[in-house]
Amino acid sequence: MVLQDKDNVVEAYEKVRSDTDETTWLICRYDGKEIAVSETGNDISELFSGDKLKNDERAFVYLRLETGDEMSRRAKFAFITWIGPEVSPIKKAKVSTDKAFVKQAIREFATEFMIDTHVDMNYTNIEQAVIKSSGANYGTGVR
Repeated sequence: MVLQDKDNVVEAYEKVRSDTDETTWLICRYDGKEIAVSETGNDISELFSGDKLKNDERAFVYLRLETGDEMSRRAKFAFITWIGPEVSPIKKAKVSTDKAFVKQAIREFATEFMIDTHVDMNYTNIEQAVIKSSGANYGTGVR
């Protein structure tokens, strides 16, 4: 498995990381024998709506979250490996090797997740894990 067009993946990755671009997430999917950026978006709720990731597919998601408190806001990033509950065992086994190719383009993130159900593909859970991994919050807890 290889990245279909590493330059496109890097471009989408840089948009998610950019403070001046509205893009907040990207999805890389399997395209035959290759992995490619299949879509990007700027509405987090759209990503977590339940219809973006199918039960019979494998995908890689890169996500921008704004964390912090009233004293400082910061962008943090999450990398999600999605393996739908209907993916065959052989395809599941290949994901860890394929993920190494994707990580050649998507390099920096605070937290990494391996998710295999829509219940676990939950914004609140991911946000809380990213906040927990990012260190101290110094304010009153107000965001």
